[in-house]
Amino acid sequence: MEHLSPRVGQVVKLASTIARGYDQEYVGTEHILLAIVREGTGLGATIMNQLGATEDKVKDQIDKLIKASLEDTWVFGRLPGTPHFRNVVARAIEEARELKSKNVCTEHLLLALLVEKGCVAHSALKALGLSAKAVRQQVIKHTNHSAS
Repeated sequence: MEHLSPRVGQVVKLASTIARGYDQEYVGTEHILLAIVREGTGLGATIMNQLGATEDKVKDQIDKLIKASLEDTWVFGRLPGTPHFRNVVARAIEEARELKSKNVCTEHLLLALLVEKGCVAHSALKALGLSAKAVRQQVIKHTNHSAS
């Protein structure tokens, strides 16, 4: 059974703070994405930076993509999360399993954001030129390197 890493817990809390900063009453994929890059120490942030997706670029893309209409919400922590948020967390767990990781980490969240089509974070990552294939290759490269 995979467990959320302490860093993922920090990212989720930071995502909630970022959502409040946007005066939004939900946590969405865009907040997770910003939290990954803002937290900055996880493999997800490292890979994003290596592929040119800096915090400023991510924030600019998200600001362009945020829409006035809100999606249905569900509760995760203190702020409700969108359906996409729920899907991303579930997909991150699957990604960790597929990559034989004992913990769900930021790189798994990043991969999940890249496959959750129709959400703000996916659109932002796509606009920044990131693909699930390229990020997966980087994750495998980094995790194989650190395991040896």
